[in-house]
Amino acid sequence: MVEAKFFDQEGRITGFSVSGHSGYAESGADVVCAAVSAAVTFADATIRDVLGEAAKTKVDDGKAEVTLTLPARCENEEAVQAVLTGMMLTLSALRDDYPDYIEVMEV
Repeated sequence: MVEAKFFDQEGRITGFSVSGHSGYAESGADVVCAAVSAAVTFADATIRDVLGEAAKTKVDDGKAEVTLTLPARCENEEAVQAVLTGMMLTLSALRDDYPDYIEVMEV
């Protein structure tokens, strides 16, 4: 199962951690993992490369985990929060369609 955690601090999403494999299908044919990977890549690229924020991204291939942590303050805070909220909504919709394969939490 994929586990997506969004870290909330006083109403501000400060980052996320996405880990695991969905187990929906074999590697290369798993639409759930593909959708999750696309959402993670989109959020990371938008926050770091488009908006130019100094977010830290850590990839642990051994654990199949990607973690993104925002700095204490972002220059484009409203846009960053919109991207992360959009990612959370996207993964939540995916969870609604595939409840046995992905879990989404705010922590």
